[in-house]
Amino acid sequence: MLKTMRTTLVDLIFPPRCIACPEPTDAPHGLCPACWRDTHFIAGATCHRCGVPLMGDAGAASGALCDGCRRHPPAWDRGAAALVYEGAGKQLVLGLKHGDRLDIIGPLAGWMAVAGRELIAECDVIAPAPLHWTRLVKRRYNQSAELAKRLGRLSGKPVILDLLTRTRATTPQEKMNRAARAANQAGAFAVSARRRPSVEGKAVLMIDDVLTSGATLSACADCLKAAGAARVDVLALARVAFTDSPGL
Repeated sequence: MLKTMRTTLVDLIFPPRCIACPEPTDAPHGLCPACWRDTHFIAGATCHRCGVPLMGDAGAASGALCDGCRRHPPAWDRGAAALVYEGAGKQLVLGLKHGDRLDIIGPLAGWMAVAGRELIAECDVIAPAPLHWTRLVKRRYNQSAELAKRLGRLSGKPVILDLLTRTRATTPQEKMNRAARAANQAGAFAVSARRRPSVEGKAVLMIDDVLTSGATLSACADCLKAAGAARVDVLALARVAFTDSPGL
């Protein structure tokens, strides 16, 4: 009763606001009607490997693949994402990544938990895509690690934040094509000797904020499989669609 009273009092003094804009909402940690309409949750038929939405007959078959994954298969085994990287969803990702919006980790991780429920249920360990230490100092936190930690608490699965490390800083990839992104990320990750027992024979679920060409997560998956991982799946908060599917 005291907890309910305290929550009611806080809501009266500080009415809940949309996590994507200043508009009021009926409940905390939610979206207003306009932002809800502008947030494109991924549902229905998706590519088995990268999680991109599939249109028409392309997604009818179980395990269907997008054109990009058929032409240039990523190094991981299965993939999923919660949102399409556009509209209010894109603004949420950018706020988390560059705007210190750690207050929205809870709802974002909750959406990921729904989108990746099968991948989470079948993994042995969860790990984030790592940042190079120079970028970590600049940003002060790794948004993928924050999402991974919350997913671990939601699922009860073990999370190893330093399962992978970046061995060198890479160039920002916004204007790179698929081939350039792959070259940029090649050899940029390593599994330390002390973490190899956590990888060998295990199903690893990699967490990232945005899946674009897949170059970063493919490099991570190559590294993990070389260290003995039995399977590597990926779960992203947002998926760029459609023109930036792997291989396009």
